[in-house]
Amino acid sequence: MADPEAKPREFFIHGVTVHGRPFRPSDWAERLCGVLSSYRPGAAGAGRDAFIGYSPYVRPVTIGGVKCVVVDERLRDIELMAFNFVMNFARDNELPVYEGCSLPEPERK
Repeated sequence: MADPEAKPREFFIHGVTVHGRPFRPSDWAERLCGVLSSYRPGAAGAGRDAFIGYSPYVRPVTIGGVKCVVVDERLRDIELMAFNFVMNFARDNELPVYEGCSLPEPERK
């Protein structure tokens, strides 16, 4: 049985192709995350009054100046087809996927 306190695995889709070129268009990460924005806790019942924002399970980040998308493995439990969609997007576009974990945001003073 999995440890309930364990942090879910995260997969990072790196925005540089296996051929070393930045993936285009430059806003690919935001577009991909926008498509998957409805996959979040409470989204199903929110309807037209839902707020605009990214899903906590698929979110854009910039790492070392490279656009990336972080995919939380819990998306698989919520909607397997959405998880497969985003992972297949990476494969089809020759974008490397790394398993890792996000570091917490530093506290702002």
